[in-house]
Amino acid sequence: MSRVLDQLAIERDAPIPTWFRVGGRADRLVTPRDEAELASCLGLDPEPSILGDGANLLVADEGTDRLVVKLGETFREMTIDADTGRVTAGAGADLSKLIHATVRAGLSGLETVIGVPATIGGAVVMNAGGAFGAISDTLTRVHALDRSGERITLERSEIGFGYRQSGLNHLMITGAEFQLEPSDPVKARDRLKDIMRRKSTTQPLKERTCGCAFRNPTLPHELPGIGAAGERVGAGLLIDRAGGKGTTVSACRVSDVHANFIETGDGATASDILRLIDASRALVLDRFGVTLETEVVVWSRSR
Repeated sequence: MSRVLDQLAIERDAPIPTWFRVGGRADRLVTPRDEAELASCLGLDPEPSILGDGANLLVADEGTDRLVVKLGETFREMTIDADTGRVTAGAGADLSKLIHATVRAGLSGLETVIGVPATIGGAVVMNAGGAFGAISDTLTRVHALDRSGERITLERSEIGFGYRQSGLNHLMITGAEFQLEPSDPVKARDRLKDIMRRKSTTQPLKERTCGCAFRNPTLPHELPGIGAAGERVGAGLLIDRAGGKGTTVSACRVSDVHANFIETGDGATASDILRLIDASRALVLDRFGVTLETEVVVWSRSR
């Protein structure tokens, strides 16, 4: 491993691209080309931060001192078998590109998560999804490296998928496999378009956001007109009902379209976004006694 480690190119003071387009830089960033190089990254940092699409990521203005790992081209490959419905994709593959490719191949199942910006690895770790389904619905197995650099394959039944969680955060995902259903390509494409059309009317897809800022909470007690105790309700609904929609901090704004989205403009900083996140959380806690947990991942020098 030490020989491979010596060959790694380390970029210093590297920019970290995110959908927010704000935030600090990485003290060190590496782009491993294969599993051997990925495993060797553990020699630089036993707990590296894996950078996917940067869609649900907020980097603090001061940046991060953790090693940032951006998976190279080998991890972005995908194969689609239209006859069997078996699909494999590297952890660095773009989820949207994979979905469109499977639809063109006449396979149905992944289109339910269209509109979720992510790489395959990130989508699997957070069990990405929405009202139409989750990525775990069609997943059959996951390939990864553990924190000692050993290769691991987990079957779907061995993974503790839940709402926006997988229990895989301790692993470095290298790829995933899915089982899709043969379908009429026209029907599959129409369903994809229908899902995107519905999302476009309820989410600010054209704005600069990171997707949902908060996870949808389970109510600890009944809220008349909102939900019963134990029911999962929309974080955006709670922020809206608490009067948070349209709240601004500097060039950041709680979306008027969907209150669980934070829109950013030119001049915004990560600190502005964090202040708005804290303000929304405090508003909902004060109004409804419900604590919101962030869905957006925050990297800084302290966490």
